[in-house]
Amino acid sequence: MKKPQLLLLIPFIGMAFCLPLANKIEPYVLGLPFFMFWIVLWMVLSSLIMWIVYRLEYGRKEEKA
Repeated sequence: MKKPQLLLLIPFIGMAFCLPLANKIEPYVLGLPFFMFWIVLWMVLSSLIMWIVYRLEYGRKEEKA
């Protein structure tokens, strides 16, 4: 993958464009309304994706050295 930064678009799309689709109270997931669960899920996924991008970039810089 040449540009791992493009992975950072995934959380943006999930939060900005898919949020209206998740705007409902039912069903409850892990005791949270679905809307709140959706936001917490994307916070966790965003952190995971940022870690993946960091590792890909760090590995690419080590190869050049």
